[in-house]
This record gives sequence, C-alpha cells and structure tokens, in this order.
Amino acid sequence: MASSSSSSSSSSNPPPQKYDVFISFRGADTRDTFTSHLKAALGRKKIETYMDDKLGMGDKIGPALLQAIEKSKVSLIVFSKNYAFSTWCLDELAHISECKKRYGQIVIPIFYGIDPSQVRKQQDSYAVAFAQLEERFEDNMDKVLMWRNALKEAADMSGFDNSKRTGTEADLIEKIAEDVLTKLNRASSSDLKDLDQFYSRKIEEIESLLGLNSPDVCTVCIYVGIWGKSWLATLGDVLFHRLSCQFEATCFLADVKGVSKSHGPKHLRNLLLRDILKEKDLSIDTKNVSPFIQERLSRTKVLIILDDVNDSSQSEYQACAGRLKFGPGSRIIITTRDRSLHKKTVHHDKIYKFGHKDGLISWALKIGVPVRDIAAALPALYVPQWASDQPAQPSHSAGQL
Repeated sequence: MASSSSSSSSSSNPPPQKYDVFISFRGADTRDTFTSHLKAALGRKKIETYMDDKLGMGDKIGPALLQAIEKSKVSLIVFSKNYAFSTWCLDELAHISECKKRYGQIVIPIFYGIDPSQVRKQQDSYAVAFAQLEERFEDNMDKVLMWRNALKEAADMSGFDNSKRTGTEADLIEKIAEDVLTKLNRASSSDLKDLDQFYSRKIEEIESLLGLNSPDVCTVCIYVGIWGKSWLATLGDVLFHRLSCQFEATCFLADVKGVSKSHGPKHLRNLLLRDILKEKDLSIDTKNVSPFIQERLSRTKVLIILDDVNDSSQSEYQACAGRLKFGPGSRIIITTRDRSLHKKTVHHDKIYKFGHKDGLISWALKIGVPVRDIAAALPALYVPQWASDQPAQPSHSAGQL
C-alpha cells in the first residue's frame, strides 16, 4: 500500500515532544520479530523510538504509555492477527487517534500478516476478539464502540500492507523507516520558524549548496569572518540537528582549533573515527588508517561537521586530502573564521560566506532595530528585499546603535 502523510491540522499545541516515534504493537505477535527489527532500523537512522520495554521499574503502565504517545511526533501501529485481543493495545490506539485529532500527530498503520479490510470491518480474528469484548464489557458498550471506530479510522489511513507477503520483511522495514524519515524531515522543516528570518534563509541556502540528493561526496566551507563563534555555533548546531537523521553515521567536532592545539590532529581523527565507527576505545597513532577501517568508512554515508577550523591541515588530516574516504552521499561541513583557509581545502563553488553585512542584518533583527534604519545609516550596505520588507519595530532606532 502506498504511504502518505496521515496528519491533520492541530487544534491545540502538543506537549513537549520527547520521541520521534511511538510503536503500538501486540507483544506476543511481533515484539521479538518484526517490531524489534523495525525499531533497530529506525535506530540506525538516529530516530528516537519508544517501545513499552522502556518503562522503568515502578512506573504505572497506563499513564506512562499514554504520555509517551502524546510526546511522540509519529505513531506507528502494527496491526497483527491478535492485536484486538489486547484491551491495552486498543486503548493505545484510541489515544493515538485522539492525538491525531487534537495535535495533528502523524499516524502510519502497518498491516502485518492481516488484510486492512479485516481491521476496518473487524472480521476473522478481529470478529472473535470483539465478540469477547462485547461480552466482557456489556455494561460499557460505548468503550467497545470507541475501539471499533478507532480501528476503522486507522485502517482507512494510508500505510503499509504486508498481508500478501509480496516482498521480503527486510525490504518492508526499510521502506517504513525511509517513509518515517521523510515525514520527520518534512515536519522538521517548520523548525526554522523558531529562528529569525535571517537564519532561516541562511540555513536553506547552505542546504541547497550541500546538494543533499546527490550521491557524490561533498565538502562545503562556511566562512563567518569577524562575526566569530556565536555564528559558527548557531549555524553548525542547527545544520547538524536538521541533517543528522539522513545519514548512517555522524560526527560533530566542536572547537577544532582549540582541541587540535591542545591534543594534536591525530586525537581529532580518533574522535571522528570513534563516532563514525561507534568504537569508543579506538585509537590510531599511525599516519594512515588500516585498509579494513578505510573499507568500512567507504561503505558509510556520513555527516561530519568540523567546527571552528583555523588551519587547513586540521581539515585535510580529517577528511579532505584523500587520507579518509567516505561512502556515497557523505557530506563534510567546515566552519572557519580564516579567510584564506577555504581557498586551500574546498572548491570555490562550495564556499558559503557569512559576511560583515549579514552579521549586521541579523543583529538588527535580533535586537529589534528596523532594517530600513540600518540601511539608512549605512548606505553602502546591501539589504535583501526580504529584509527591507520587515515591519518596523518600535523599540530602537538607528541613532541608538
């Protein structure tokens, strides 16, 4: 079954989100098989996933699970043969349905070994389950009706149907993980609204320069000039968190300048390799890495951010001069305050300059100074059209700069 977004407009603000994905499933059916493999696949894409095995000792299972649902961006519902025999699964489903209506939560049904029509119409094993439920809850038929409606609503959503077993389970899981990743990326694009419009444009421009859909390995240098660490930290941090889930392995090396000065470039390389290869005790003191490590790197799609580099040897030693080769689609981002550095390490069309004028515009927007006043005070300053269109703020004037 084709998959598409299953969210609706939210009528109220959701609770603070703690998880990317919540999985509702019947433990006896799929915990140790399909669902465990699905969770692992999501984890490899750095998608934070909640399953009920995360409950701590002494937690009340009901409130803890309901809260986890509310704090998740996406709910995956794994419908299996015996799902409807569990009243707890049905209560989860009803709460997921409520979160979709109230907060616009994304919901993706997965039909594992059962046809969607059996869920929608409560047939076969679902008919048996509801016959028992109606007998058990004969004094509370409204609850049974609520469960029936929640099943019908979920079965009507677009999701993944594995009832015909047309492909391998591994292929299905990979398709689901990719679909979840796409939906999360789409939803996270709205995170830019939390930045000022200046930074939103900058992040979008840098992402365009990265060419994320290309299978080539690409290195981009961000030059921030005199505006220093605050701009480096913001740009690097936002890019890392927005892009990480699209890569198999990631590494953010902060303050490369300082760490290299204190411990040397080999220490930096070891930090990078430990993150990428997930080997916390790895240490290599030789000039080159072993052929086997290089082969592993060449099979891994990585995102690397080298933050605040001030010497070309630092970035060359890590990734750019041929000593380390990474897998197709890898992206390396270097941030620097050194004007000459980028000319030595990065192709000229992959350099993004965050200049003096950019800093003034951002500063003006942050403290509430009308950009028109900045432009009037500094006639030589180029002010983009979008910035000139910003409404005036009453708190400052150009004479107060």
